[in-house]
Amino acid sequence: MGPMPPQYRRVLLKVSGETLAGDKPFGLCPATLKMIAREIRSVVELGVQLGLVVGGGNIFRGLAAGAMGLDRAVADYMGMLATAINALAMQNALEKEGVPTRVMSAIAMHEVAEPYIRRRALRHLEKGRVIIFAAGTGSPYFTTDTAAALRATEIGAQVILKGTKVAGIYDRDPVKDPEAKMIPHLTYFEVLEKSLRVMDSTAVTMSMEQDIPIIVFKLLEPGNLLKILSGQELGTIVEKSRHER
Repeated sequence: MGPMPPQYRRVLLKVSGETLAGDKPFGLCPATLKMIAREIRSVVELGVQLGLVVGGGNIFRGLAAGAMGLDRAVADYMGMLATAINALAMQNALEKEGVPTRVMSAIAMHEVAEPYIRRRALRHLEKGRVIIFAAGTGSPYFTTDTAAALRATEIGAQVILKGTKVAGIYDRDPVKDPEAKMIPHLTYFEVLEKSLRVMDSTAVTMSMEQDIPIIVFKLLEPGNLLKILSGQELGTIVEKSRHER
C-alpha cells in the first residue's frame, strides 16, 4: 500500500529564523537546515507545491533594533537582508537534497535572487519548484508572518503551516511552565482576543479574511510535515468556527 495522497496540494510553510538556528542562540545550524530540507523533500516527492517564507531573527531582528534607538524603517530593511541570507542557506540545503528551488526577493538583489513576480511564482510552483520568499513584504513595519499570509493569499495556498520549536499553541509558555497545556483547536477570533503569540494580528486577520487555516506544529520532529500533509491531526489548527463556515 502506497503513501496517502496529500490533503493539501499547495501550501505555504513559514519557518522562523530562530528555528534555523537550531540549539544555537543565533546564526545558522547546518544540521537543522539539512533536516528541514529532508522534510520538505519528502512532501515535494508526493507532488505538493510548496512556498517557503523564512524569518531573519537568528541574524537580526528589526523590531528589537528599533527599540534600541535605530530608526525602525532602517532596522526593518536590515532584517529583510537577514531573511535573504537565510533564504540562500535554505536553498543550498534543499538543492543538496535534490529539490529544485528558486529564491524570490521582495527587494531587488538580481545577482542572488529573482524579483518576486506573482505569475512567475505560480509558474515555478506548477513546475514542482520550491519557492523561498525572501525580504518579507519588501516594506518596513510588516513582519515575515504578514509576508507569509500575503504570499499564501497570492499563490492560492490552501493552508499556512507555521513550523516552530514546540508542538503547537499552549495556554502558557511551555518552555517556562512544564504544566502548560497544548490547545488543539482555536478560532482566529480566539487568537486575536487572547493575544496568543501565533502570528501577528495583521497576519491572523488576513488569514481569517481569506479563510486560510493556520497549523502550528513542531517542525524539528522528523515526519511531522509529512503527517500533516497526509491529513493527520497534529499541532494546533487555527480556523473559522463551525457556525462561521
